[in-house]
Amino acid sequence: MTIDGLPASKVDTYDPSSKPPAFGHDLKKYWAFDENYVNLNNGSYGSCPLPVLKDVQKLQLLAEQNPDKFHRYTYLPLLEESRKLVVDLIGAEHDEIVLVPNATHGINTVLRSFEWREGDVLIGASTTYGAVERTIRYLSDRSEAPRPSVYMVGYNFPLKHSEIIDIFRTRIRELKQKHVTSTFTNVPSDFVLPDGVKSDNTGNRFVAVIDSITSNPGVRLPWQEMVRICKEEGIWSVIDAAHSIGQEVNVDLGKFKPDFWVSNCHKWLYVKRGCALLYVPKRNQHIIKSSIPTSHDYLSPSDPTYEDKGTNFVDQHGWTGTMDLTPYLSVKSALEFRNWLGGEESINSYCHDLAMKGGKRLAEVLGTKTMDESGELTLSMTNVQLPLPVEEPGSGSVYSRETLIKINEFLKDKLLNEKNAYVAHFFHAGAWWCRASAQVWNEISDFEFIGQALKDVCQEIKAAFFNDLGELPAQR
Repeated sequence: MTIDGLPASKVDTYDPSSKPPAFGHDLKKYWAFDENYVNLNNGSYGSCPLPVLKDVQKLQLLAEQNPDKFHRYTYLPLLEESRKLVVDLIGAEHDEIVLVPNATHGINTVLRSFEWREGDVLIGASTTYGAVERTIRYLSDRSEAPRPSVYMVGYNFPLKHSEIIDIFRTRIRELKQKHVTSTFTNVPSDFVLPDGVKSDNTGNRFVAVIDSITSNPGVRLPWQEMVRICKEEGIWSVIDAAHSIGQEVNVDLGKFKPDFWVSNCHKWLYVKRGCALLYVPKRNQHIIKSSIPTSHDYLSPSDPTYEDKGTNFVDQHGWTGTMDLTPYLSVKSALEFRNWLGGEESINSYCHDLAMKGGKRLAEVLGTKTMDESGELTLSMTNVQLPLPVEEPGSGSVYSRETLIKINEFLKDKLLNEKNAYVAHFFHAGAWWCRASAQVWNEISDFEFIGQALKDVCQEIKAAFFNDLGELPAQR
């Protein structure tokens, strides 16, 4: 079976015993990209290699040949294999992992499962991913009570990891002082309560949503240390690790023990989109009473088997309704392809090195700077400032909300429809930045091409939006 419509230059199979091509443009033939498309935005959606896509199509054909047999017999054993392979990557137990469509779905599953009470606290961050931040807001906006009180912690990058930790800890303690009438005794089961205080599941919860790697800017947070702070403070930790698996090596959830952890397999792990893992340790599975949507395997507390099975966490997420389930089954194929390329350490070493060097070169072309010169914040995504006016913090003197929206649309249109290239772009701390994702098919020349494209587009933006400013403010 071959993938119809592929140019002769594309390859949808490989010999596992052969030596792979060198990292860089020689590998582009294993992806379906337009020959002239320069892709420095793997971080947004990920991209599935053609050999993996071919295996997915075989599964899709198998499902269509006998839908009943596929859904009733074939699917679940293959799903179990996928779950086992993912577990081995992140240091968890097999029955602590389920697969869901994407990270936002997984975060919603967790946050909507808490039985909120008046006096509960839910905190996100100024850099929380948009849909997750909106989910947090929604929980406090619902018409039905009770609702948690929602807060944010502000991060203006660049910051050192030590500064992030201090900001996070300080904000947590401020909010505890603000809610002195709340009794935060409804705490994670591995929290050691002060002498004389008993956790009887009747107190208030304090829940923190923490990024492992923020989306925009694309920076690595010290999430393991932040989880430790949560444990010290008796706070529930919900880790939005959308960008972690496949980009962050040596993830050991058994060691760091977050309360919940969610990561997209389709972003950096080469799995067919959409597929994400939801980690819920056994100690917390009583929280997840229902999958989203509720499946046939939901167990009511009134069910006679509930005492033995609890919420039936794994089974209820195994099949939640008729949809294309084959992305979940592409984990094996994706990992086999990654192993052929050299494995996790080799892939991520190349991508990190390219992100650092490529970011520096991109900044040189643009005449600006990178957000992270030390590398402490960088894995496979680098952030580079764009040559556009800079607004002093709090001044609001350069960009209105309407102007920000128009510039964002302008960048998107020009890059995709005229330059045939893309890199994520965003406004942060008074300046415009781009987030460039380094992948195994990229080389330094891609950063140079994007740099020139951005330079051209930014000149157009200056002419369209700032022709009355005269000399532009110096770049910070």
